[in-house]
Amino acid sequence: MRRAPASRLVVMLVAMVFAFGAVAVRLAFLQVGDQRSLTAMGMQQRERTIDLPAERGEIMDRNLVPLAITVGATDIYANPAYVTDPISEAEQLAPLLGLKARDIEQALRSDGTFVYIARQVDNDVAHRVETLSLPGLGFLPVPKRYYPAGALAPQVLGGVGVDDTGLGGLEFEYDRALAGTPGTQTTELSAEGLPISSAQDHIVEPVPGVNLVTTIDRQMQFQVQTALKQTVEANGAKGGTVVVMDPHTGDVYAMASYPWFDPNHYGEADPELWRNRALTDAFEPGSVNKIITAAAALETGSVGLDQRFRVPASMQVGPFTIHDSHVHPVETMTIGDIIAESSNIGAAMVAEQVGSTELSNYMERFGYGKTTGTGFPGETAGEMPSAWDDVIRATVSYGQGIAVTPMQMAGVYATIANGGTWVQPRLVRGTVGADGTFRAAPAAKTREVVTPETADLLTRMLAYVVQDGTGVEAAIPGYQVAGKTGTSRKLNQYGTYEDRYMASFVGFLPAGRPSLVIAVSIDEPDTVYGGVAAAPLFQQIARYAIQRLGIPSAPPVALPPHAQKLP
Repeated sequence: MRRAPASRLVVMLVAMVFAFGAVAVRLAFLQVGDQRSLTAMGMQQRERTIDLPAERGEIMDRNLVPLAITVGATDIYANPAYVTDPISEAEQLAPLLGLKARDIEQALRSDGTFVYIARQVDNDVAHRVETLSLPGLGFLPVPKRYYPAGALAPQVLGGVGVDDTGLGGLEFEYDRALAGTPGTQTTELSAEGLPISSAQDHIVEPVPGVNLVTTIDRQMQFQVQTALKQTVEANGAKGGTVVVMDPHTGDVYAMASYPWFDPNHYGEADPELWRNRALTDAFEPGSVNKIITAAAALETGSVGLDQRFRVPASMQVGPFTIHDSHVHPVETMTIGDIIAESSNIGAAMVAEQVGSTELSNYMERFGYGKTTGTGFPGETAGEMPSAWDDVIRATVSYGQGIAVTPMQMAGVYATIANGGTWVQPRLVRGTVGADGTFRAAPAAKTREVVTPETADLLTRMLAYVVQDGTGVEAAIPGYQVAGKTGTSRKLNQYGTYEDRYMASFVGFLPAGRPSLVIAVSIDEPDTVYGGVAAAPLFQQIARYAIQRLGIPSAPPVALPPHAQKLP
């Protein structure tokens, strides 16, 4: 056997040295030069990071009674790679979870190592699923929003989605503060998708959200909603809205819109029911607006308190004829009589002396044409005329041709009750942090609209409305009530009036020392008029509020001069 030449052996040796050297260099490069990127790639392939939701803060009433809380629930997921019989598992899960078997089966057949089967399942249901011991299923504890009182102030509170994010109302507006800061949990998985026992989880703890303290009084809210529902049904109405507030602080004790929904099933409700109509819907206020016409007249000195007007039942303004609500002979009226009897013609005559510029100015000073500043999502500013003429001035004087929200209207009467100073309404008193410390919300903004003397005269007129005018159904024995009725026709989609009405009553009590403002609007009642449909509801709510808040009576204010008793 011939030996290989030495040169060939040398060549082979050199080649092998170069080959092993290249491998060594490559290994060194991978282990040193690409270490970080390869390590990161490896970790990415075997790590699974899941969010640890922060506990959402509670929403409370003004007395710290919970209105929205967070409870424990379970997310049920699956690793499809370990599901042996998707059809059988889907058929067993469907009746327990209230889902369709074919949807569950489709999820169980999906690619990947993780798929949700059901979110935020009640723990008792999740336990029943777990006892089935179905292969491939997993269970994650998660938070779930719960509203203990059900359909209590739902349009105010709003709702929360399955991802624990606010979808409407205060839940949406204060979502960042309520939600807190979520944490994370990082787990290492094997190639089969199973946790590696020797690996150590990395956990970043979540930071819980703050608790939100509202101005709502839970008991009053309940009573208001009960009374509102009864009134709407008794009057065959389409719906209704009520606002109850403190005229001095701007605190809203109750805010209700009927029909409503249960926020525990937010996603299942008709989106039309989500709207907080006290803030998001504007309508022509009708005669409740006449008090601003009177305020402008008295504040500017355009009309005297005992000045007499010869008021017919109809009057020509430009090319149009305007009418009072009923036919009557020419009557002699003071401005107090015009408000008490709710005369459209009388209001137009007063507005003529005030002038368009001043009337528009006082509408804006009372808050028309801008939002109230509650910060509530979707709040509308209403509508004001862009240009004024004689016809606009006349119709606006008695509440047509403009659009306002129930909250704006409540703010007008709260301004009068507060001695002429407007106070920004609010729904939130403050927050309570994890340390239990209460932090008050910023003080409400204020502005002077009319002088205390004018506010006193307006209060006397409104008391006259309830004692001897259109608002007698709002009277409460032992308490002098000041308020105004309103009945306005509704516009259709073409901008013409139909025989559909909004009936309103807005007032405060006691007139001599106001403690509470209540604004009531009933949408399309069979009984039509504010004095019939809305005033009795005002009285019912006011009677309860007197007891709930311990409102004392006060000496009555003097009624304004009226033509029948003037010399």
